[in-house]
Amino acid sequence: MATNAATQPAALPGPRPGKNMAWVPGGTFQMGSDDFYPEEAPARSVVVAGFWMDEHPVTVAEFRRFVRATGYVTLAERRVSPNLYPAVDPRLRQPGSLVFHMTPGPVDLSDYRSWWSFVPDASWRRPEGPGSSAHGRERHPVTHVAYEDAQAYATWAGKRLPTEAEWEYAARGGLDGAIYAWGDEFSPNGYVMANTWQGHFPWQNAQTGYDSTSPVIRYPPNGYGLYDMTGNVWEWTSDLFAFQPSTRDAKASCAPYRWGIHLPQQRTGEAPTDGDAGREGGANRPAVRVIKGGSYLCSPTYCLRYRPAARQGLPADSAACHLGFRCVVGPQSLR
Repeated sequence: MATNAATQPAALPGPRPGKNMAWVPGGTFQMGSDDFYPEEAPARSVVVAGFWMDEHPVTVAEFRRFVRATGYVTLAERRVSPNLYPAVDPRLRQPGSLVFHMTPGPVDLSDYRSWWSFVPDASWRRPEGPGSSAHGRERHPVTHVAYEDAQAYATWAGKRLPTEAEWEYAARGGLDGAIYAWGDEFSPNGYVMANTWQGHFPWQNAQTGYDSTSPVIRYPPNGYGLYDMTGNVWEWTSDLFAFQPSTRDAKASCAPYRWGIHLPQQRTGEAPTDGDAGREGGANRPAVRVIKGGSYLCSPTYCLRYRPAARQGLPADSAACHLGFRCVVGPQSLR
């Protein structure tokens, strides 16, 4: 049963460290779930120290200011070294990223290649590839950012990426044990609470107004005043992923790897980590990081991961049209 620990606003510990940041008071909560995907189990008690968190995912406008100030070039905009990726088709060793395209009808959901493709020159500037533009999407979450891109922005902004425990605790908004960030009912009173896929994935979406990302702050905030903790874009965390999904579970993956190549995960049989305690990637093997929150592509007919407890692992060099991030300021979670 969900309990609400955020009915009264917590006193702020001091001045706000940055514009559009919300205070998340520390506490203890039940992290994970025993009721959905196996990588979320076991549910366990975790203590989190208080921290400040961006109210919404980093937007295109915010990321553009970072790039203009630093000249930073994202991973998706760089040519790929054959020494680092000898198994990659030479035709794909060029700047680009993964882009979703709706199918004309039902397809085999075990083959994500039906709706994902590596598109040359797709990046945060050109979300759908050549001919597209991020102009007009300034208030949308920035996408096509790899882990190191998110880290670079966070460092420039004087912030850091959240741990998985911090992210999940914040997403719950004080509703400990609730299925969703707003309670146990997906659409209370028929009201759409987040930008998720509504219909038959990947060919029929009944969501009103958005077939891709939506502007931030278009859906209600949770109990801590945080927006888009569910849906819109997956978000990077700083934790390593330490669970090997089975073939059955991998079929319901919303997070494709770069070029569609499934690189090795962490050691089989390990429990989820609540901190940066997994194993880093070795030679020719990027570390696999935890992403949280689901995206506009999450659907109950395919991938029911628009929940605080949901998690997936993604190699740190991956970038896609449904992947973004937000930052935090403050002490890391206690474990």
